[in-house]
Amino acid sequence: MSAADLTPATRTSEDVRVANTALVLRTLRADGPSSRAVLAASTGLTKGTVGTIVGRLSDLGAVHEDAPGVAQPGPATRGRPSRPVTLEGSPLVGLGIEVNVDYRAAVALDLAGATQLFTEERGAVGGDRVDVTEVDAFVRRCRRRLEADGHRLLGLCLAVPGLVERDRRVVRSAPNLGWHDLDLAAAVTGGVPAGTPVRVDNDANCAARAEAWVGVASGAEHVLYVTGTVGVGGGVVSDGDVVHGLRGFAGEIGHMRLGDSDERCGCGRRGCWESQVGLLAMLRRVGMPHEPDVDPLLVAEQVARRAAVDADVRAGLALLADDLARGCAVLANALDPGTIVLGGYFATLAPWLLPTVRDRLARDVFAGGCAVRTSTLGLRAAATGAAAHVLSDVFDARVPLPAP
Repeated sequence: MSAADLTPATRTSEDVRVANTALVLRTLRADGPSSRAVLAASTGLTKGTVGTIVGRLSDLGAVHEDAPGVAQPGPATRGRPSRPVTLEGSPLVGLGIEVNVDYRAAVALDLAGATQLFTEERGAVGGDRVDVTEVDAFVRRCRRRLEADGHRLLGLCLAVPGLVERDRRVVRSAPNLGWHDLDLAAAVTGGVPAGTPVRVDNDANCAARAEAWVGVASGAEHVLYVTGTVGVGGGVVSDGDVVHGLRGFAGEIGHMRLGDSDERCGCGRRGCWESQVGLLAMLRRVGMPHEPDVDPLLVAEQVARRAAVDADVRAGLALLADDLARGCAVLANALDPGTIVLGGYFATLAPWLLPTVRDRLARDVFAGGCAVRTSTLGLRAAATGAAAHVLSDVFDARVPLPAP
């Protein structure tokens, strides 16, 4: 619960301070550099309160004040020339880490949204079951790099391909990783400073947040993200927020019963959409073998090269496009998104998939279709969204800034 959600009777002075600080941060992020007087007018806070907040943020390195004399928009002021306050933020970062079958990726974003770290490791990380101790070791390596560069962690969010409980800690089921009923947050807490918030979310949810925040759907209020890797996942953004559902399991679109009843899905059932449009299904249709421990995007690039010269591969992709389009149309009618973003290997093979998807949406969606775009974030999408989740906790007053 954020400070803004508390009733006046339950709000403490600390709650008010956290909420006011978040309000100043949001205003600087939205409006750009502003003097203290303009911040007070924009936020409705007193000049004294703004001065105290700006002083503390400056001590943290979250903002800096330029030399006086630069004209500022807003109400005219008398006395000393204004000193623009600028959201700097580089000392304070949110760390997002994606854990998937064949790779791990980490992104650290500072308060101003700049990337301060991007690193990835490819190849299998534990056979049939991903070793949680290896994930913890990866977290520790990222932390050491950040601290060596003078950064402080605001929080950690891990993105995983599976069902994550609403408590944002427990992975209820991630069959591709071999995880069931795993308190992942507790398993990696030792890799971050004491008291650092640790959260877990579905990878597609995180990628959807990234696309709506800094990706091809930037600024859109209603977004459906559909990604194809070994599995098929979805993330839904509605009114600017990620939809998690009652238990946190929203977005398991790969297991809609749209596929061929003879094809078995990785979840053990037959007929799932994933069994028709997931990576293994795509390779089967184009007549290429699946090689374990290979990056899905690299595999898709190989398929794209063959499709350029091989009519049989193009025919297989045409079948895939039909099934992808059918599922997207069902989802568009159910969710009414303004934009659908195709990520994972779907983005790599967009030239052979997009025309069919767009035609189907224009024909079958009652609202008149919606925009369809391909992700440009690649393998860093989920990690970027996970880092953005940490920052949103700060900007929305759910997590306070550390002491200077």
